[in-house]
Amino acid sequence: MALLQLERKGLVPVAVKEGAGAPVKGKAKPKPKENPKAPSRRAGAKSAPGPKQIEFKRKKRMSLGEVLTFSRELHDLLESGMTLGTALNSLSRRKTGTAQDEIVIDLRDQIIKGESLSSSLAAHPDSFGNLYVSMIKAGEASGEVPEALERLSKHYERVKEAREKVIGALTYPVIVIGVGVLTIIFTMTFVIPKFSQVFAELGATLPLPTRILIASSSFLITYGWLMLIGLVVLVILFRRYIKTERGQLWWHRKMLHFPVVHKIITANAFAQFARTLSALLNNGVPVLQALAIVENTMGNKVIANEIKEARERVTDGSSISGPLAAGKVFPPLLTDMLAVGEESGDMAGSLVHIARRYDDELDRSVKVLTTVLEPIMILFIAVGVGYVAISMLMAVFALTSGLNV
Repeated sequence: MALLQLERKGLVPVAVKEGAGAPVKGKAKPKPKENPKAPSRRAGAKSAPGPKQIEFKRKKRMSLGEVLTFSRELHDLLESGMTLGTALNSLSRRKTGTAQDEIVIDLRDQIIKGESLSSSLAAHPDSFGNLYVSMIKAGEASGEVPEALERLSKHYERVKEAREKVIGALTYPVIVIGVGVLTIIFTMTFVIPKFSQVFAELGATLPLPTRILIASSSFLITYGWLMLIGLVVLVILFRRYIKTERGQLWWHRKMLHFPVVHKIITANAFAQFARTLSALLNNGVPVLQALAIVENTMGNKVIANEIKEARERVTDGSSISGPLAAGKVFPPLLTDMLAVGEESGDMAGSLVHIARRYDDELDRSVKVLTTVLEPIMILFIAVGVGYVAISMLMAVFALTSGLNV
């Protein structure tokens, strides 16, 4: 406890010796006598209930970027010669206003109490997954915790870059489609009704496209709120379904067959598989245990199940290319490159080449997606807006021709 208090004050204790207890000054004050007239507080008596306080506690969880920053800074401090407790104490004094502050303080306190870093990290599974804890545990066993942190930093950097590529590729199409849909809804609910009122006053016979447009506008105005409620209910039910094991498996299997998108998903998944497995093997984690950790880190349930089946088919723990190839989910190129690495005795190095290869494929797939989606979105918006404009112009031409007659 003395060490803990000194560390919290930012001090570096050199030695702590047990001393004599502090002398007690003065006599203890006698307990006040109970007033016989006052109501007795027996064991079974209930005290007056105080006001209830409702506390909302934020879930302590570090984001991927915070985990990456924490790993880098802890690696740098350990490399500079600091002890683990002193390094964590230095990090705990940096206030970020996020959950990272509480987590780092808890890690520091656990280390001071004598816990290992891996067990302290395992107490926060939402922030540090099995991959992180296993690599740190292997680093502790080999005495190379800074090296393990460096490999983790590089791993999470690549994971973050891949995630940003996918999000960046989908952000622009979503924004354009959203703006286009809102524009059409605004036109159908505010602009078309005004034109339809003018057309009704003139009493002219409107062309078929214009009548369809006006009828669609009236339907949207009358039943639009029901359509919105139905859409929200469908989205909620769909989200609940894909959170179930059966629904998640169905959805992830469908994602592997979407045009263009499936290349991004598979390239990202295979690169993550190779990168994670390489990092674990480089850190001394056994093959079967590494495969179990990789299985839990995969975002696609179909690929994760394939890794699980391959792990169960591995008998000697030395060859995994054959069981992976037998499942028909992993491409032959990946399994062939992995087999070459197994034969040469450098499976971790082969996995690094595989990860680099699929990182390049991810870049190409993202570029293809943006190239294909841009004309499709322009065509979609052009058809919607063009139909509205042509329908209105046809009605105007019909009215002007009737007036000329």
